[in-house]
Amino acid sequence: MRRTLTAVVLAAALLAAGCSAGDDDSADGPDVLRVLAGSEIKDLEPLLGRAADEIGVRVRLTYTGTLDGAEQVASGRADSRFDAIWFSSNRYLSLIDGAPAKLSTQTKIMASPVVLGLKPAKAEELGWDRGPVSWTDIAAAAKGGRFSFGMTNPASSNSGFSALVGVAAALSDADGALSAEQVSTVTPKLKDFFSAQRLTAGSSGWLADAYARDPRVDGMVNYESVLLGLRDPLTLVYPGDGVVSADYPLTLLASAPEEKKGLYGKLAAWLRTPAVQKEIMTGTHRRPIVPGVALDPRFGSAQLIELPFPNQRRTADELIATYLDQVRVPAEALFVLDTSGSMDGDRIQALRQALIALTGADTSASGTFSRFRNRETVTMIPFNGQAGTPVPFTVPERDPAPVLAQIKRFAEGLDASGGTAIYDSLTAAYDRPALPGHYSSIVLMTDGENTDGSGYDDFATRYRLLPEARRHTPTFVVLFGESDVEEMRKIATLTGGAVFDARSSSLSSAFKEIRGYQ
Repeated sequence: MRRTLTAVVLAAALLAAGCSAGDDDSADGPDVLRVLAGSEIKDLEPLLGRAADEIGVRVRLTYTGTLDGAEQVASGRADSRFDAIWFSSNRYLSLIDGAPAKLSTQTKIMASPVVLGLKPAKAEELGWDRGPVSWTDIAAAAKGGRFSFGMTNPASSNSGFSALVGVAAALSDADGALSAEQVSTVTPKLKDFFSAQRLTAGSSGWLADAYARDPRVDGMVNYESVLLGLRDPLTLVYPGDGVVSADYPLTLLASAPEEKKGLYGKLAAWLRTPAVQKEIMTGTHRRPIVPGVALDPRFGSAQLIELPFPNQRRTADELIATYLDQVRVPAEALFVLDTSGSMDGDRIQALRQALIALTGADTSASGTFSRFRNRETVTMIPFNGQAGTPVPFTVPERDPAPVLAQIKRFAEGLDASGGTAIYDSLTAAYDRPALPGHYSSIVLMTDGENTDGSGYDDFATRYRLLPEARRHTPTFVVLFGESDVEEMRKIATLTGGAVFDARSSSLSSAFKEIRGYQ
């Protein structure tokens, strides 16, 4: 889910508009439809806020990641908390045993294919601004180092998952939907394609922000709607061998009470009226799903071919695991961890459990894909009144279990004492040379304010003097306990990172969510 530095202000605005976010039980009522949604829906909040006045339906949105949301629905955990779901696609969800029985009516609201967007000069250089282009052509150019791109993590975001499925289907020799056995066959071609990836992210919106900050990257694989919404226009490349599109099905849960079914029907019908469809197209750059609504010229005239989606969950999971462990650029993750005296007791235990979950202890689908990956370098920097000695671990490409066990033992041995030197410790992380050929990121977790060593201004000055490669390392800040919220947000803004709030949820859930960005 994409985070914002003005979450409190946003929540208040949404409540006033008739569309609420989160799990505020006071927002429940006979006119409230509780919707579990993907973060991609966030740009519809202003429109949904009008539904209260126009059709008498207040929409309460709670955001989650693609895999986590699918698990909530399939396990039944969503039954009592939500009346409907709204993800960019239900394809993965439909592959989980028992999940289809949890779903009732599905209404497609809009559409957006996942395509490649390139800076105009790069598209012209490659000749992709004219004439047909295939995913095979794109993979060949990627292998040759002729362009670079960003894409979201397929384990966290549907745009990345759709891109992975589409590229694999196009590059494989399969006649129809890819099978699990065919994944290994197409893996070398996937390695060629993803050798050009330079940015990753946990959401399509955050990827767009990261791309805008990094002039080194030539483009993005993302939703057409996101690419069209950029301030600096890109040339969109629609591969002639096909794409995978999101169709955003607003879906009633089978467990929804009778009165909520009526609200769902009113909302779905309203969203598909020609006037609202046109407004969605104009405001969010998504294609209308209702026949008869004229397509805006900015979508171009390319005929879109839909590539086949896996028809077994085993294939989808194998694709994601292969991407993470073999195909993508490996990660360098540095964890700067508060072990000061205020962390003693339940807090240090929560930190231990959050790290242990990332070693494979969390066996849910989202937990499995958020563990420390093969080929990844993980460096732990515990701190109290001063930065501790960095402890690096490199997970091997094969047989990761022994190193994951070492990380688990490290986490179990964490103790709490002393003061809190946040900025000296964060500086110690940034002073470590960036690993060539890796995605680098830093996780900063603290439960209090800085009490020792240098302050924010000193850190900011040193950060701006870092080599360019290190300056492009984002810090993902985890709010916990009595964290200084304003200073933590300043760190995230300065470094191009994001803020994750574990004060009302758990460290484990925050750490797992951050893994989508690493």
